Amino acid sequence: MDWLMILEWTIKAIVLIIFMTAGFAYTTLYERRVLARIQVRVGPNRAGPFGLLQPVADGIKLIFKEELIPGSADKKIFVLAPVVTVIPALIITAVVPWGTSINLFGRTINLYLADVNVAVLYIMAVTSISVYGISLAGWSSNNKYATMGGLRSIAQMISYELSLGVAMLGPVLIAGSMSLVDIVEAQNRIWFIILQPLAFLIYFASSLAEINRAPFDMPEAEQELTAGYHTEYSGMKFALFFMAEYIKMIAISMICATLFLGGYRGPFIDLYPWLGPLYLLLKVAIFLFIFIWIRATWPRFRYDRLMAFGWKILFPFSLLNILITAGTVLWLGG
Repeated sequence: MDWLMILEWTIKAIVLIIFMTAGFAYTTLYERRVLARIQVRVGPNRAGPFGLLQPVADGIKLIFKEELIPGSADKKIFVLAPVVTVIPALIITAVVPWGTSINLFGRTINLYLADVNVAVLYIMAVTSISVYGISLAGWSSNNKYATMGGLRSIAQMISYELSLGVAMLGPVLIAGSMSLVDIVEAQNRIWFIILQPLAFLIYFASSLAEINRAPFDMPEAEQELTAGYHTEYSGMKFALFFMAEYIKMIAISMICATLFLGGYRGPFIDLYPWLGPLYLLLKVAIFLFIFIWIRATWPRFRYDRLMAFGWKILFPFSLLNILITAGTVLWLGG
């Protein structure tokens, strides 16, 4: 292993972290502007041209906001919980390819941080960690509403993680690999959303529940729980929870595009490899728009219906899909 390879990995990691954190900031602006258009109002347009400096203004405001820790809270866990929530969101995209290889300064540069043969397993492992931060935040606050929000998050994760994982196995079976690079290359001729429409719908619905987005935002239901698990948080600790949510929105969109929409593949990608990141970014922007659209139009699930939808509808259909997919792959392979 030479120092150039270490430098390459370091630069890629820094670029990925900067992209995700900047993406978080401007996804909030994107959401506010889209919601404004849907609700026939203006939205933020004062800070900078077209409101482009609004995320910067929000960040400065949160930095200088007073941070409070409840006197009866478990202070160490209270401070640690936002960090435990945001770190998995940042590292989950390490195995997602942004594009094909390019030649730069006489070296072949792969446009991904890591290509591991158990990438799908890595994603499932990392996504299940962030719920600990939310549950610890609720428990350490020593507040009944926050505790209930943390418990809801745990129950929601258990219910929908199964459906999400099983839905991801469809593309894995067709591609014959858990590597996301191999899965993208297997979609050279046809996207897996054509072959796996049911898996795509199950993945999309389960991912909404995984990141606590409407209509599955039960852990922070303001009408019932004030603000749920982050009721007692303020300042930058409060911002870290929303950073985790929006970064996970971007990460889930990247993974969904990779598994079902060909990832970075698109017209002329073989002739112009630099188009790969642009194609992936376009697909992510479309998914983010759908997330925002759903938030603006669908009411929140009732909690018992939320659990029933996960266990009685999504999970059985995900098992049925994987059974049919495995049988078809075995039959065609034989």
